[in-house]
Amino acid sequence: MKSITINGSQRESVGKKASKALRNAGQVPCVIYGGDKPLHFSAPELAFSKLVYTASAHTVVINLDNGDTINAMMQEIQFHPVTDKILHIDFYQIFEDKPISMLIPVHTVGSSKGVLNGGVLRVPLRKLRVKAIPSKLPDFIEVDITPLKVGSKLYITSLENEDYTFMHPDNTVICQVRRSRLAVVDTDDDDEEEGADDAAEATQE
Repeated sequence: MKSITINGSQRESVGKKASKALRNAGQVPCVIYGGDKPLHFSAPELAFSKLVYTASAHTVVINLDNGDTINAMMQEIQFHPVTDKILHIDFYQIFEDKPISMLIPVHTVGSSKGVLNGGVLRVPLRKLRVKAIPSKLPDFIEVDITPLKVGSKLYITSLENEDYTFMHPDNTVICQVRRSRLAVVDTDDDDEEEGADDAAEATQE
């Protein structure tokens, strides 16, 4: 998985007054959990744009002005209810030998026969939660929709992978092709050929 580097400054002063002063200066107050103790730092709001305003999943490398470098993942973010400015971000420190769970975006590939016949593709979950050590986390989950016909469903069990574990029940539907008014009922090629042979025999009789 790709990482985004953020350069920040460790902060000693915490609390509402200190956080407000940081925001007024264009900085975002942040906290990193998961280590020996919570670590408070701040960074310019612009530094988080590639991390926050994207559909992709990323881990984070936080470089602090005291020389410390911390690998982390974004855990929670707070926005202003009116302006949508970033108010606060919580990070969780990650270690290479410890598995973590993370939401990974779903990318569909292929051309579904059911969709070509007028069916409607539904993807209930745009992100899936997986668990793995950081180096094994994928950038995205690729789902091939080519085999799907009208009425077909693709379950999470078809996406099993040795590098990571899905944190969802086995009956979780990843995508399906639902029938629409314009949909044509799908038939297999073998069925079509048998139907043609039957018609030919009937004509000969």
